[in-house]
Amino acid sequence: MKADKMDFTAARKAMVDSQVRVNDVTDRHIHAAMLATPREAFCAPDRAFAAYADGSVEIAGDRKLMPARDVAKLLQAAEAHEGETALAIAAPYAAAVLARMGLKVTAQEADQAVFDVAGPALAAEGVETAVAPLDQPVGAGWDLIVCEGGVVSAPEAWGAALRPGGRLVVVERRNAVGKAALYVKGREGLSRRELFDSTPAMLAALTPAPTFAL
Repeated sequence: MKADKMDFTAARKAMVDSQVRVNDVTDRHIHAAMLATPREAFCAPDRAFAAYADGSVEIAGDRKLMPARDVAKLLQAAEAHEGETALAIAAPYAAAVLARMGLKVTAQEADQAVFDVAGPALAAEGVETAVAPLDQPVGAGWDLIVCEGGVVSAPEAWGAALRPGGRLVVVERRNAVGKAALYVKGREGLSRRELFDSTPAMLAALTPAPTFAL
């Protein structure tokens, strides 16, 4: 079906009912935010028809949106609260959902091309934007950091940018299937808890080049 003939409101409801609620996401604030956030505005215009499919969707270049199910599960694990500050690294859709939940959000990308697609929708949600290398988080003292792309391991700088008690949710993927993880910053450093299996598109900028031994 062509995007201009789709009922996106109905598609959002179907997504929340069939992908989010049924996967143990019980937070009604997340449900409401996802029902109100136009996911089609965060993917390449010629892929808007696939915005609510159960999978990743192209944004620009090799960047893709994480499946909505996994975004919802990450945000529920992060226990985001109204009034908190959040940094969404390579996570434009999650940034908009968090803003709908009442957080003050900054979206960070390494490639302006992502904001060329998602920038207007982020601005409409009141999300600030920043272009900087993904392993160099802007700002400090964040309550929450979220990433929609897969990484081999979370950069140390992400944890350092959290306030004490701050949380980081990300998928660390070293094999075919990655593990979503929740990090919490305590007095003695970061604690880590694995959450669920996930296979988001890897972030090329944070993926080490392969090495070969002779």
